Parts: sequence; structure tokens; C-alpha cells
Amino acid sequence: MMGGLTPGMATSRFSILIIDDDPLAIDIVKAVLSPLDLRVLSAPDGETGLSLIRAERPHIMLVDYKLPDTDGMAVIETALDIDPDAYPMLMTAHYSVENAVRAIQNGLSDYFEKPIAPERLIERVKVIVGELQEREASARLESELLQAANFEGLIGRSPEMLTLFSKIRHVAPHFRTALITGPTGTGKELVAHALHSQSPVSRSPFAVLNCSAVVETLFESELFGHVKGSFTGATQDKVGVFEYANGGTVFLDEIGELPLAMQAKLLRVLQQQEVQRVGSPVPRKVNVRIVAATNRDLREMVKQRAFREDLFYRLSMVEVKIPPVSRRGEDVPLLLRYLMDKFSKLYGREVTKMTLRCQQLLHGYEWPGNVREMENVIGSACMMAQGNLIDIADLPEEIRSRGMGQAAADVSVDKSTEGMPPLTLAEMERRYVMQVLERFHGNKAKAAEALGIGRATLYRLISGSKQREPEDPVSVAIQ
Repeated sequence: MMGGLTPGMATSRFSILIIDDDPLAIDIVKAVLSPLDLRVLSAPDGETGLSLIRAERPHIMLVDYKLPDTDGMAVIETALDIDPDAYPMLMTAHYSVENAVRAIQNGLSDYFEKPIAPERLIERVKVIVGELQEREASARLESELLQAANFEGLIGRSPEMLTLFSKIRHVAPHFRTALITGPTGTGKELVAHALHSQSPVSRSPFAVLNCSAVVETLFESELFGHVKGSFTGATQDKVGVFEYANGGTVFLDEIGELPLAMQAKLLRVLQQQEVQRVGSPVPRKVNVRIVAATNRDLREMVKQRAFREDLFYRLSMVEVKIPPVSRRGEDVPLLLRYLMDKFSKLYGREVTKMTLRCQQLLHGYEWPGNVREMENVIGSACMMAQGNLIDIADLPEEIRSRGMGQAAADVSVDKSTEGMPPLTLAEMERRYVMQVLERFHGNKAKAAEALGIGRATLYRLISGSKQREPEDPVSVAIQ
């Protein structure tokens, strides 16, 4: 008997896989669940069941403990490594309340005695389907919210970002100069684009110069242009960014890197609205709006005479401050969804979902590199993801290790071990895992999630060997 689908149910949104070597038991479960709109798959053994899980990703799994080739818990452990968001349920002929509690503590959604009581099974599956529908509704709401929270490419609905959007709308029609401040990676160029797009000159040029990327001897040429023959290598006339953007906006990124000599010349542009090409005595009138940005403290630089005070006051007539991601907790889910959509389209992939444990890890991460770091992480994960699902294993190593690192910070050193022979790495690892497990009161599912590993890996670490020991409480409890 090979695994397969129940006829006539292939269009259902949600699916359940029944793994049992008893065809009659499978038929009974199918009959019990027939009133529900479920796509039903079946398999006679663990190997066939796992193949179906990899191919079909069923939302719900009902697995018999006694299978011809393995036991049901081993199948469920592997299944949860494949899809951590699935709902696994175990059925056994040897039921006890104690065993059921232990099984559920280790990640099972439910535990049934055979023969299964139809009313209890259908009630439990209805609850799970309801949770799946809530997840779908939440995803739809998140998608709609993402559209509403997108302002000129800036994503946010936190109070800090709504305040930022409001300030851009109020400032954009009127500003002549503006200073954007905020940590690295927060999106200062996007804010500059937004100021330009919301201004009356939105159809005019928008020119960008990154001051940290220009060789000091070329600053004047990049800003103001030069005439042919004005210096070695000047083989033709060149237009500077101010002339190029005449009538529009110039964005000077990393303005804190601008040399003092150039600061004086930039101040003249702001005051006189004119530029003079290198090697030319002719001043040229320009009409530009200037947006400068920095992650440095210009006020402190003014005190240290590293930045001109008069230029600072000219630029900061309007100051727009961008908050770091660490102050935008409400925006993290939207940013993750936005970036998943962005990179899925960019890479031509259908990465549409993220496991709950992966979401939990990323929502709790502080994002010191802000949105730029988030872009790198999600871009990498979208490339590494198997199928349409991002899991912890798809994240860069430094992010994956955060779960273990965070837990390790809470583990105190036992002073009584001082002077004793050093422990082996395997024993230290096992003791650490046991401490994490203790923090979660023996709940292996939560401990594995916190550590960023699969439950099968957790069992091996606890036992200290490559195979689960017979003393494993799960294998002992469910017989």
C-alpha cells in the first residue's frame, strides 16, 4: 500500500497526513474527518510518511507509535525538523495521562489512545484548523498593513516612524537645506529620496555624492566640476553634482567626512547659490535643494573644530532624525515581510513564509546594523531557504548562534568546579543543554527552539551519544 490522497479533496487549503500500517485504521480516520474540508494523505510506514512530508508539507500529522520500520516519535522528530510549524499528533494502544502529558511537553499537539474516539479527534482537528485559519488571516492582515505602512519606500507603523513620515510631509514643500541624522543602516538615503519626492521639484534631478567615498583631491571637482586642462587628467569639461542637479536636489551622504576646506566652499554655495568649476573664473548660478546626512555627532565635531559651526547651522535648519530598529519593535514583522517579498522577487523564488521559531529569534534580535543588516540577513536566507519556508538553519551563523549565546549569558559559573580537571567539550555541551532545558521546566520543544536546534539534535545532546538512549523519558513513556 502506497501513500496517497483522499479522492475529491485535492483543492482543500489544509492537509493532514495519517501514518499507520493498518489500512482499516486509516480508513476509519478518513471517515471521521470527512465532514471537514481537509486534504487527506496516508502512508503505511515512516519512510513513506517522511517522503510525503518533504514533498507535501502537510499541516497536521497523525502518526501511529508502532510502525513497521521505526517508531512514531522518531518520525515526528524528523518531521518537525523539516517543518517546525506542523501540528504532529501521536496515537498509541498504550495510553496513560502521564504519558500523554510528557508527549505534549515534547512538542506534540495531541496524544490519542487507539481506537481513537471520533468526537475527540474531530474536535481537536477543528481547533487546529481554526489556528491555521488565524495564521492565514494574520498573514493577509500583515500584507495589507505592509501596503499602508509603506511611505516612499520607508516601512513603519511605530510612533517614531509615523512621526518621521509626518515631518517629511510638512518639511518637503518648503525646505532649502535639511540634515538627516541617525545610526548607520537606518535608511538615510531613502529619507532623502522621500524629501525630494514630496517636494515641488520631484520631477527634477536628484544627485547623490557619498563624501566618504571621494578622494580628498577630487572633492572640488566632484562638487563643482572642472574645465578641460585645469589639472592633470582633466581631458574634458566635467559638470559637478550641483550643476547636474540644477533645479532639483543634491544629497550629500556622510557629510561629516567633508574636509574643512571643502566645507567653506560648500557654505558659499548655500549662501550665494552659485558654483565655480575648477580652472574657471566664471561663477555659475544654481538653484538646488541640499540634503546632507551623517551618522556622526556634528555638534561634538563643531566643539572639536572638525566641522564648521556656520555650515552646521545652515544645514541643520531642518533636522530629520531616524530612529534605530531597536526602538521600532512594532516595525520588525513588517520589515521582515517586506524584505522577504523584495528578495523573493529579486531572486525569482517563492519564499513566502517563515517558521514561528525563526520569527521569534529575529523579533528578539537587537539589529545593531539596523535595516541594512536586516537586508543582508533576509537576502541570504531567501537564497538558502529550501522551498518556500525560511527556518533558523537558513540564517547566517552569527544570527543562528544568538539563541545559544543569549541563553549562555544567563548561565552562571559553578565556582565549586575550580581546580578540577577540565570537562570535555561534549560534556560541557551536554551540561549547558541540560541547564537550558531546566529553564524551560523540562519542555524539550521550547528548549530546542531557544537553542536554535531540532528536537532530534536535542535528544542526542542530552544523551551524550549519537543515538537516543533507552532512558530518554519520551521513548520510555510512549510504549
